[in-house]
Amino acid sequence: MEKLQKLVINDFIQMIERIANGKTNLLDFGLEGMQFYRGEIHMIKMIGDHPGIFISEMARNFNVTRAVVAKTVRKLEEHGFLEKKEDDEDKKRFCLFLTAKGEMAYKLHNQYHQEYDRPLFAYLESLNDNELHIIQEFLKHANALIENHF
Repeated sequence: MEKLQKLVINDFIQMIERIANGKTNLLDFGLEGMQFYRGEIHMIKMIGDHPGIFISEMARNFNVTRAVVAKTVRKLEEHGFLEKKEDDEDKKRFCLFLTAKGEMAYKLHNQYHQEYDRPLFAYLESLNDNELHIIQEFLKHANALIENHF
């Protein structure tokens, strides 16, 4: 294996380890009551992006069980970030919506990504279509690899 290939593989493995080991880190927006685990803030984001989404849809999108989503939804509801409303078509299902407090968390999360992800966006904008295609293909292969390991 060539030296550059080894460097790419090592960088990729290091990135995966950071992601895997960062699951318990809290994201703190600096305001009282605005500290979230990754899963919590990403559920808020999904509800903000898709108002009225069902727990089952969120579970499919996150590739977790409905019970996992329901537990986090219950916690977020108790803390005033979201509310459940009965589905008009099926009274056994609930639609999820953000409250004003949830909307604030959603906006803070978007601002966070705009600030901290800006260098990545700028880098990607500097690449030509061929370079972007190569990165996209690498990510497809990397995601397939991750599926086999987790």
